[in-house]
Amino acid sequence: MLNIKNRLELLWDETMIDVSKTTATPKLHEFIQRECVLKHDEPWEGDACSWHNIVNDNGLYRMYYLGCKSTTYVDDGIRVCYAESRDGMNWVKPKLGIREYNGSKENNIILGEIDNHSFDAFYVFIDENPVCPADEKYKGVAMHAGTLGLFGFLSPDGINFNNEFLMTDKGYFDTLDVVVWDAETKKYMGYIRGFHGDIGENPWETGTRDIRYMESVDFKNWTDPKIIDFGDADDCALYSNCVSRYYRANHVLTGFPSRYVYAKRREWTDTFDKLTGYEKRITRGPRNGQSITDCLFMTSRDGFKWKRYDEAILRPGPEEPYNWIYGDCYPALGMIETPGSYPGTDNEISMYMKKSHWLEVPSDLYRYTMRIDGFVSYHATYKPQIITTKPFIYDGDELIINFSTSAIGYLYIKIKDEDGNEINSYEIFGDKIDRKVGFIDGSPSQLKGTPVVMEIKMSDADIYSFKFE
Repeated sequence: MLNIKNRLELLWDETMIDVSKTTATPKLHEFIQRECVLKHDEPWEGDACSWHNIVNDNGLYRMYYLGCKSTTYVDDGIRVCYAESRDGMNWVKPKLGIREYNGSKENNIILGEIDNHSFDAFYVFIDENPVCPADEKYKGVAMHAGTLGLFGFLSPDGINFNNEFLMTDKGYFDTLDVVVWDAETKKYMGYIRGFHGDIGENPWETGTRDIRYMESVDFKNWTDPKIIDFGDADDCALYSNCVSRYYRANHVLTGFPSRYVYAKRREWTDTFDKLTGYEKRITRGPRNGQSITDCLFMTSRDGFKWKRYDEAILRPGPEEPYNWIYGDCYPALGMIETPGSYPGTDNEISMYMKKSHWLEVPSDLYRYTMRIDGFVSYHATYKPQIITTKPFIYDGDELIINFSTSAIGYLYIKIKDEDGNEINSYEIFGDKIDRKVGFIDGSPSQLKGTPVVMEIKMSDADIYSFKFE
């Protein structure tokens, strides 16, 4: 029996849904592009700046990313850079005075090259383990380019990282490798790059990229990685994972892997002649010139079994000079709640994606928005359809829903217990992330603490989440 208490329940998978009695269907929603928030135009930056990740540190948003000019410039290494924001829309690169570049420390570099190896990514998280020492509150995870191993870093302030140590050498790691603390199991969950299929001597050319899971009780000693379970989703190459806990529902994990499309299009065809960026594409070689990437959405309750949607949550979009290329749609890890895009509207989720990867112009980081809880909804067409939940127990006096309808669309909600007692809502229409549902013949307080089933009749409508409070 599911006991959801007062927690927010997302309708992104079938955890709450009795699929045998449900005719409404899941609907994936796409991001909307907004403004450019960060240009990578410093002397130590360029078209290969990548693997952005964001930490919410009590309202200060800390962004970490790689500063790299690219192999198309004179290569002077890869550095870990830092930016920060208070609102998710205005970002600054503070002059930290820590690392030297061309004789000056007036820059936002927090780590340079170590032991003659450049970083291939650098992920940072705030350790919520209650026994974590104060001087290890911030933890970094990185691969050194050219070194087969994943390394950990420790910091008391999120700026000065030290105490480098090897976490594991069982993997490939050349992506943004992620660690999440799980308070329930008291373990760290790690998500790294792997390959399967025809690996051979050069898995980057012949293997299929995948996401692997490992765990640790101390952040230093890790289990052997194993491929995460995607159920019946199609097997495809996944370049990254961007796994994190959903900030509004800590029991739910999200991921935004970049899908890498190359194996099915190794032959140069007429479409590549006509696709945007032909002049640069033809000079980049088969893998870099013909590879195309987009972004997917996945979600999990336990961290190992995942629901992954095969349709893209972010497509490369209308053709322009610097898209439809290898490196498109790489998301920054991290969500920030920002004001609605129009005055008076509900807040939104902001996430960030870069553009212009390896195209000899400085790459830009763009803000994208999504409705709060809005990655997936259960959707009904104009013809009425039904959602029926599995039996569950709740604790609360009011039902709050995140929903949207057309002008003629509607929802009707019924909550009933095992003895046949039920309460029925008024007709619900509109578009809000936190609508309090009104009931004709009672209150949710009457049925709390006892097993119930919720039925939702819908027409031309979407429902994203609900909670009792």
